[in-house]
Amino acid sequence: MTHTVVHYVDSAAFGGNEQALLHLLAHSDRGRWRPVLFHHPEPGIAPLLEEAHRLNVRTREVPRLQGMGTIPGFPLFIKYLRGENPAVFHAHLNWLLSCKYGLAAAALARVPLVIATLQQYLLPPWGRSIFLQQRLASSFVDQYIAVSHAVARQLSLDFRVPPKKVRVIHNSIPSGKYDRPVNPELKAALNQGKLWPIVLTVARLDDQKGHKFLLEAICQLPEAIFVLVGDGPERASLEAQAHNLGVSGRVLFLGYRTDIPDLLANCDLFVLPSIYEGLPLSVLEAMAAGKAVVATAVGGTPEAVVDSETGYLVPPGDPATLAIAIRSILSDPVLAGKMGVAGQARVRQEFSVETMAQTVNQIYIDLLKRHNLKACQP
Repeated sequence: MTHTVVHYVDSAAFGGNEQALLHLLAHSDRGRWRPVLFHHPEPGIAPLLEEAHRLNVRTREVPRLQGMGTIPGFPLFIKYLRGENPAVFHAHLNWLLSCKYGLAAAALARVPLVIATLQQYLLPPWGRSIFLQQRLASSFVDQYIAVSHAVARQLSLDFRVPPKKVRVIHNSIPSGKYDRPVNPELKAALNQGKLWPIVLTVARLDDQKGHKFLLEAICQLPEAIFVLVGDGPERASLEAQAHNLGVSGRVLFLGYRTDIPDLLANCDLFVLPSIYEGLPLSVLEAMAAGKAVVATAVGGTPEAVVDSETGYLVPPGDPATLAIAIRSILSDPVLAGKMGVAGQARVRQEFSVETMAQTVNQIYIDLLKRHNLKACQP
């Protein structure tokens, strides 16, 4: 006998939250748990659904609980939940108030265990309504999983969630996937035939990720190619900024790509200039690929990147300091190599996706026992 776990995302696009969910689905114990993925009819999450189907995870389209759709959609959501008869409802939150109606529906459907994984640090300031909505949403949750200690501290200190209700489980990745050889043809295509180093950034083209500060830093780094992977609402603005700064000839906007391991294998440095973060998967992927990392010291990023050991941490919104850190590594290949080796070892030891999934599964078991619902035995 297995217990059903309904995983729920209210995302409209595919990003780190959805990738982290796929890692969990891929490594969960199917002898104990039968996963079902609840989602909304959003074209942007097609990669999530495709991979879920490849993993033999059943998906179910549910009504979006937002605006005028909330009132008619709410009872239908509850009906679908009761039809699955889940032991666990596990919501995956892009930000603090994601999935709030789904959490309420799970409570009303009397799902025995309601869990919420929070991926994102919330950048202050925030209004009083955020506190009120969070207080209500928290009342529906039995256990929060924070992807970093920074996110956990914010939940407990700023939003007054009892510490015993918050468990830190770091985002993790299948590190072996990123150990790839250099592809000379791809490398030549990226650096356009020049012998310049390649600096890679993988992130949504969104204000949160701080690309505009990276573009300003590029002005001070004349002999390097910068490859930006990802798409998003700021693409047109960033392309215009690159043109206005006179660096568009050295900046490649590749859009959404599925060959991230190969791109990482062919870059010389990874940079993530975010304004705020939970614990970015892209940084872990770069470290797993043996690349030195320059990232901003925000949210949970310092829990992955060890300053001066696996890369450099810099203040957010500071193009000058960002440029100095990038130049320091690009000008010293020996240092870059040492940082890459140290980062690869750190990911393998501290950010194992198998350990992450086992820990989440154990949380299910432990909390279900508190509800006097026997978790199935292996």
